[in-house]
Amino acid sequence: MSHITLAAGVILLLSGASGFCSAQALPRDDGYRGIWYEMGRKYSGGLGTYPQQQLPIAIYAPAVKKTFFCYGGTVKGERRLLYMVSYYDHRTGRVPRPRILFDKQTDDAHDNPTMALDELGHIWIFGNSHGTARPSHIFRSDRPYDIDSFQQVLKTNFSYGQPWFIPGQGFMLMHTRYRQGIRELFWMTSADGMAWDEPRLLASFFGHYQVTWRSGERVGSMFNCHPEGLDRRTNLYYVETVDMGRKWTHAAGQSLQIPLTDIANPALVHDYRSEGLLVYLKDLQFDADGRPVLLYLTSRGHQPVPESGPRIWRTARWDGARWIIRSVTTSDHNYHHGSLYIEEDGTWRVIAPTEPGPFPWDTGGEMVMWISKDRGLTWRREKQLTRDSPRNHTYARRPVDAQPDFYALWADGDTLKESPSFLYFATRDGRVFRLPPKMSGEFERPEEVK
Repeated sequence: MSHITLAAGVILLLSGASGFCSAQALPRDDGYRGIWYEMGRKYSGGLGTYPQQQLPIAIYAPAVKKTFFCYGGTVKGERRLLYMVSYYDHRTGRVPRPRILFDKQTDDAHDNPTMALDELGHIWIFGNSHGTARPSHIFRSDRPYDIDSFQQVLKTNFSYGQPWFIPGQGFMLMHTRYRQGIRELFWMTSADGMAWDEPRLLASFFGHYQVTWRSGERVGSMFNCHPEGLDRRTNLYYVETVDMGRKWTHAAGQSLQIPLTDIANPALVHDYRSEGLLVYLKDLQFDADGRPVLLYLTSRGHQPVPESGPRIWRTARWDGARWIIRSVTTSDHNYHHGSLYIEEDGTWRVIAPTEPGPFPWDTGGEMVMWISKDRGLTWRREKQLTRDSPRNHTYARRPVDAQPDFYALWADGDTLKESPSFLYFATRDGRVFRLPPKMSGEFERPEEVK
């Protein structure tokens, strides 16, 4: 047996040759701590819930009334990425000590995990890798709705993984692969999560980022392209499938020739390249009619300086015949990330760090809730969720089937130097709670932040 040494001398055993993890109880950490990470002046801070191209990281399970979530944690006193798994119990309002699933032996938050939940209640963790230098891993919980022990079922390589479980059909993993330094979009499928088909190429022209979401059997993907390099990401595209990728269409239902290899193709939502604008993807949702709504930000430059503005948050809504593009608000950094909610009564809600924090023109800020009652035509600032914070809040993430008492999950951090990073969640009515950074018992109630 090989082993990985974790915090406080805890050891997680892994099998040597097969790559399968033996079923053992996971070590418990004594609190919730996110990893701090930086990419030079581009972005930095508490990035335990980063990046938006990796999702979902939280899923509500109605059978047990718990929201399970994963995040990038760290070893106390070190800068080393740990895959952390936990849940919020909606019946008790408490959280357990988080479980340490895996030591990725890197400090790169691009390797953060994502999550899926199958129809039997098994929790699946998809461990990403930033490029090809490190392997990626897939883990499955040994028991339904239980975080105490997991098996590793696959060791492979993928980046920016976005796993979706579709009842009766299996898993569809939307992801990125690096080939000759170019980010290309792929998907692969599995009936049971154990045996996977070969990855298939979805799009390849100049490199891409994507954000996906699922509604029933439909999986949609919004993506951009990088014709002049990564820092000139631009254009907005949308594709979807209702049969696990056997057929892909654009929003109007026209079949597409896959893979997409031309920058001018029928999946184009808007040509921002011709306007000299960059495109930063945020979130994808579906309205009551099953039509996609895209949330993204445009700016005039990649540098984190005022001259790159205005940085405009926008929505693009497919109305059945065309894309309707509207503005939401502005913010002071391209890498501010927030989530879009489309609720049963027709309310559109965005939770994002659009207010400057203690480190303006850096990643994150103060969290704000925005509301639209007319499908994005007009927006009002409903509530500022955080204020006078010592660190910037960033990467507010939406759980699958988000419940009102656990509606968004994020972390904070100092953007100028390495710092502790706390984790938070917000309710739909705008209350904010901090997950306990130091626990004395097995379960604790998160502390409300006033």
